[in-house]
Amino acid sequence: MSVVTPEKPKTTASRVSCTQTALDLIKKLEGLHGPLLFHQSGGCCDGSSPMCYPRKEFKVGAQDVYMGEIAGQPFYMGRSQFEYWQHTHLIIDVVPGRGSGFSVESPEGVRFLTRSRVFTDAESDELDALGPPPTGAEHPPV
Repeated sequence: MSVVTPEKPKTTASRVSCTQTALDLIKKLEGLHGPLLFHQSGGCCDGSSPMCYPRKEFKVGAQDVYMGEIAGQPFYMGRSQFEYWQHTHLIIDVVPGRGSGFSVESPEGVRFLTRSRVFTDAESDELDALGPPPTGAEHPPV
C-alpha cells in the first residue's frame, strides 16, 4: 500500500520580490561574498531594514519565518515582524546612504529598504490556502 501525500496548492502569489536595482546589487554582492541570506528582524537601530549577510554567517531558527527568495537568495523575517507585515507583499529596493555596518551592502554607499503593498484578495486567498509559511528551522538556507 502506498501513502499519498496531498500536494500543497500551487500559487502565483509571493511574499517578497525586489526591484531591478536591488537585483543588480544582489548579483554584485553575491560575486563578492558568495551565497547570501536576507533577514529582517525588527530589532533596534537598522533591525527593521532588510539585512544581507553571507549565507554561512547567519543562523536562522524557529523564530524566523521564510518569506521566499529574491534574486535566488533566501529571505527570512523575525516572527514578530512577520505578524506586522503578513498582509503585505514586500518589495526590496536600494536607496543611497549607509545602513547598518553588519549588512554587506554598507561599503557600497547604499542600503536595502523594504517597500510594501497590501495583498490583493486573490493573493491573500492563495497564500491562505498554502497555510503559514515555514520557519527557518523547517526551511533552512542551503
